[in-house]
Amino acid sequence: MIPFVQSEEGVARVMNGYTRYLEAERHASPYTVRNYTRDLRHFIEYLNSEKVSTFDEVERQLLRRYISFLQGKGYEKTSISRKLSALRSFYNYLIQRDLMSVNPLMAVSSPKLDKKLPSFLSGEEVVRMLESPDSATPLGQRDRAILELLYASGLRVSEIAKLDLDNMNLSTLEVRVRGKRSKERVVLIGKPAVAALELYLREGRQQLLAGYRTEALFVNRYGRRLSQRSIQKAISRYAVAAGLDKRVFPHMVRHSFATHLLDGGADLRVVQELLGHANLTTTQIYTHVTQSQARKVYLAAHPRAQKEEE
Repeated sequence: MIPFVQSEEGVARVMNGYTRYLEAERHASPYTVRNYTRDLRHFIEYLNSEKVSTFDEVERQLLRRYISFLQGKGYEKTSISRKLSALRSFYNYLIQRDLMSVNPLMAVSSPKLDKKLPSFLSGEEVVRMLESPDSATPLGQRDRAILELLYASGLRVSEIAKLDLDNMNLSTLEVRVRGKRSKERVVLIGKPAVAALELYLREGRQQLLAGYRTEALFVNRYGRRLSQRSIQKAISRYAVAAGLDKRVFPHMVRHSFATHLLDGGADLRVVQELLGHANLTTTQIYTHVTQSQARKVYLAAHPRAQKEEE
C-alpha cells in the first residue's frame, strides 16, 4: 500500500521522486515538469475529497468520476487530456519502482480532441517581422538573428534558448540541436540567417557580453544566456512593430516554417526530420493546413469556382 493522504511529508516524498524521474529519465522540459507535477497535486486533492487513501485504490470508475468532475468545472478537452497523460506517466513511474503492478489509466481513454489546424504567417508577414529589429544596435542584431534562425530552421523556442556557440556551423549552413528527450538532430539554415548570425556574432554579441564569458549563443544585455521567456516576449513585440493584426508566438513561426516548406514542394518526411517530430502523424497536420489554404486560393481565384459559390 502507498499512503499519500496521511501526511504532507509522504506526498512531498512521492512528488520529489516523480519530479526527478521526469527530469532525469524522461528528459522532460521544465514546462512539462511544472504542468505534470501540478496536475498530480490536483488529482491528489480530488482523491482527498473522495476519501481515497492510497494510489492503488484508484480504479476505472473513480477515474471516470474524476473526468466528469473536470468537465463540470469547465476544463477544456486538451486540459483534461494533459491531466490524464500526467497521471499515466506517474503510474508508469510507480510501476518502474515496483510500487504498483498495474496502471489504472490503461483502462481509461482521453477525451477525443477536436482537430485544430495550426495558425501560420504568410510569407509577406514573415518578411515584415524579420525586418522589424534595428540592426544598427546590439539588441537589434541579436533579435534579427533570432528571428531569422527561428524561421530558417523551424526550431522550438526552447531549443534556440539552449544553443551554444559550438552548435553552429555557419560555413556548412548547419545547426546541431538537442531536442525533446535529448534527441539530437541537425537542421539547415539559409544565407539570410547566416548573414544575420555573422553580424550578431561579430558585433552585437561582443558588445552585450561586455567582458563576460559564456558559451551561450544568445545573451541578454547583461551577457547572460537569454531566457526562453525573453525570446517569446521579443517575438510578440516585433509582431506588433510589424503591424501584424494577430497574436504571434514562437510556435506560430515554427508552423509557418513547416507550412511554407510543404507549399514549396518539400517531402513530408524531410519536414518531419527538420522539425524533430518522432511520428510522421504529427507532421501530417501541416498537409491539412496546405490543403485548406489551397482551397481558399482556389475558391478566390478560379472563375468557375467563384460562380459556383455565389
